[in-house]
Amino acid sequence: SNASLMEVLQSITSLIESVGVGSACSVSLLGPDGATFSTVIAPRVDKTLHASLARALIGIRNGSCAAAVYLGRQVLVADVSKDPLCRHLRDEALAAGVRAVWSTPIKDVGGRMLGSLGVFRTEVGLPTDEEERIIAHAVQLAGIALDRRRAEEARRQAEQAVFAEKERAQVTLKSIGDAVISTCVEGLIEYLNPVAERLTGWKAEEARGRPLAEVVHLIEEGTRAPVTDPVRSLLAPSGGIQPEHPVLVTRTGEEIAVQQSTAPIYDADGRAVGAVFVFRDVTQERHLKRALSYQATHDALTGLINRREFDHRLQKAVARAQRGDCQSALLYIDLDQFKLVNDTCGHQAGDRLMRSITGLLRTRVRASDTIARLGGDEFGILLGECTLDHAVHIADGVRQAIHGYRFEWGATQLSIGCSIGVVEIKRETASSASLLSAADIACYAAKEQGRNRVHVYAGDGISSREREMHWAARITRAVEEGRLELFFQPIHPTVQEGGSPPPFHELMVRLRDEDGGLIMPGEFIPAAERYNVMPAIDRWVVLQATAILRTQLGQAGEAPLLAVNLSGNSLNDQSFLEFVLQQAVDPAIARRLCFEITETAAVTSLSDAMYFMQELRGRGCKFALDDFGSGLSSFMYLKTLPVDFLKIDGQFVTHVTSSSLDRSMVEAVGNIGHTLGIRTIAECVESPAVLEELKRIGIDFVQGYYLGKPRPIAELAVGASTSREPPPAS
Repeated sequence: SNASLMEVLQSITSLIESVGVGSACSVSLLGPDGATFSTVIAPRVDKTLHASLARALIGIRNGSCAAAVYLGRQVLVADVSKDPLCRHLRDEALAAGVRAVWSTPIKDVGGRMLGSLGVFRTEVGLPTDEEERIIAHAVQLAGIALDRRRAEEARRQAEQAVFAEKERAQVTLKSIGDAVISTCVEGLIEYLNPVAERLTGWKAEEARGRPLAEVVHLIEEGTRAPVTDPVRSLLAPSGGIQPEHPVLVTRTGEEIAVQQSTAPIYDADGRAVGAVFVFRDVTQERHLKRALSYQATHDALTGLINRREFDHRLQKAVARAQRGDCQSALLYIDLDQFKLVNDTCGHQAGDRLMRSITGLLRTRVRASDTIARLGGDEFGILLGECTLDHAVHIADGVRQAIHGYRFEWGATQLSIGCSIGVVEIKRETASSASLLSAADIACYAAKEQGRNRVHVYAGDGISSREREMHWAARITRAVEEGRLELFFQPIHPTVQEGGSPPPFHELMVRLRDEDGGLIMPGEFIPAAERYNVMPAIDRWVVLQATAILRTQLGQAGEAPLLAVNLSGNSLNDQSFLEFVLQQAVDPAIARRLCFEITETAAVTSLSDAMYFMQELRGRGCKFALDDFGSGLSSFMYLKTLPVDFLKIDGQFVTHVTSSSLDRSMVEAVGNIGHTLGIRTIAECVESPAVLEELKRIGIDFVQGYYLGKPRPIAELAVGASTSREPPPAS
């Protein structure tokens, strides 16, 4: 109803308050600097708290509204008195009677952050599904209102600019724009306005009395064929056909794209006494149209056609092959080590490298072939009228050219390679989508074989990539159908400490297949990680672990310390942390959870891992760095990562009695751990000799088949599931 933005946002806060979702609601708009809120609409929020919200800097500890903008996701503070996100606003919130705050970021349709919506509750707790729905609806309304204001401001500015420009033009020229020529009924020119004089190059006195076609020389842009005199065509009994893209050839030979129209002039008796021919210069518009068409089909960085246009051409090639008209082939190229260039030299260097690679590709294919940029560092080449053998020859030439290229950026010189998949386009090819999928599979096979290779797709075999895709679907069904099973393996202290420490177990997941067989994690975990199914599995394991702890704590027994493995995908999933925090609200449960993160996952997503670990350690959870020692930067990150345990990679433990190098590595990890106050765990303990050597070295905990094989979780009993001391080395 064209209400002001402030009225709309106040109505949104009233909506939240009126349906009882919260006692008060605020809409905080992000300022131009992106570091503060420019406006906070919160009619029912306590004045002191309102002022604090308006002063809050965008950050992680300045209240959930600022944290939601900072993190770019919903932040639910169930208890203001305990949550660290409210550290700097806790006193004002509690004084105002606020016990819980739920904040959701407001974004525009393009994902740009606009502000946040906060719901203030007088009771501790989290929103119900219905409250979540209402909040999401209110956030959507706020985003629409802000988008609308921005669109209106842009339209108003555009209208003002157009009006000002038009006014200036009218003042200076008096008549604007179109060229106007009038003729008699025979088509002889009677009048030219100044614009027509300028465009045609003819003065009015020179053109008067001449046929229109002599002064206005029109040709069709595409065919270059002369266009029939538009006035004669108009006045002729049969009329005429208007050209699609007319071009005016001026008196000096210059060509101007024009848009034309012709209308008859009638006298008082309705008889045609002449015609008026109007045209205007549309050269710039046609250039713009061509530019837009080019941009829609080409990659801006390399100038190659883009994936959409390439798919369109592939469809034509597949259709020709299905008709048996010609034989073609597709090359799918993925650059190796391209990320290294971006990480080492920056994205500007990466952009220049992409342009250089584009130049290389153009020199290695025929003029009739089509090159496209399909993604960040992926290219496609369509080889028309090309046999499979010749396609492999071209692909190997491309591979050699890229492998031999040396990229220089300042003082840095880097080399890259490429993996190429080759697919023949033949009568049996089903579609362009299946063709690209086959090419991608062949390219992946080339990478698996060692990179910098050419691999021809063989449709009669199943590649590892296809097997992984099949596994991903099976895993998803298994999660949905409840066919995951949990096992546990004991972790023993090497030295019995005073008192009675709780048992320590690592949880392991297995998958029960459709026929009832048990599948080990090594078969399905790689596919789950590649296709981002691991967060669902990790959520299931966390749910099971917290349920076990809740049951055993309820039986007044001594609950064990449970180690839960987390994948790197889960660390990068923003909602996973919120999920774990909800499950570990009880401090007694949180203290009995130990999350195992592999060294590779922690280093790859260091900032995400740091934030994840700090948040959960603040609630009492523990962390173990798994497979420690397998990476090149193991010791460098120990000062940074807040871990409680180092789990030594089993490849060193297995040969600790026979290899001096492995023994030295285990001793080094043990010494570093003790220096930093981090306890060490040795896995893969398979013999009494290895156990005794680990005791001698001073490793704190041991785990392996010699000490206990993984067993179904149903066998886990409070305080009696397994002995807390390792068996003697006898």
